[in-house]
Amino acid sequence: MKFLSERKRFVIKYALRALLSFGLIILGLLLFKHFVFDHDPEYWIEKFYGNSLMIHLIYVGSELFFGLFPPELFMLWALKAGNTTSYVINIIFFTAVSMGAGHLAYWGGRYLAKVFGNRIHNQKFISKYLPVVKKFGGLLIIIAAFTPLPWATISLVMGTVGYDYRMFTLYSTSRILRFIIYGFLIFQSGSFIFL
Repeated sequence: MKFLSERKRFVIKYALRALLSFGLIILGLLLFKHFVFDHDPEYWIEKFYGNSLMIHLIYVGSELFFGLFPPELFMLWALKAGNTTSYVINIIFFTAVSMGAGHLAYWGGRYLAKVFGNRIHNQKFISKYLPVVKKFGGLLIIIAAFTPLPWATISLVMGTVGYDYRMFTLYSTSRILRFIIYGFLIFQSGSFIFL
């Protein structure tokens, strides 16, 4: 008899990865602040924090191109770049872009499946995720919404395999919770990091 079911092990594995990635981001921020930012803060504020259009464009590009940068890095920027109202507005923007990118990737996957048929399932990029999609379905969407699993990639795969769009939309709303929870945690932890 197995101690934990396969589904529970899957959830625990990726929940631990999410906690680890969040911890690494906070650690990275602390190290950056101590070794780089504190030595020349005016340079970083002028070049990086002061150009919100550039930051927002980088974020949109990152979300469209399969999450090159974790959203939490942009949340940290938003926390340092403005007041609480500005921070909340940025979190809403980041959430909307991420949700939109996921749905765009889903429909991109549907299009690829329609154009290429079964040949797309034999591609290494897609075939790597197929067994996991078949085994975990909606749970995979929720896990990808909360953890470092590439959100747009999982959305693309879900579209490619023809996962029901209504169910995809329902499960993908958990992505909103991620931004609320992570945004709150970053707001709380950022208060003492930036002192």
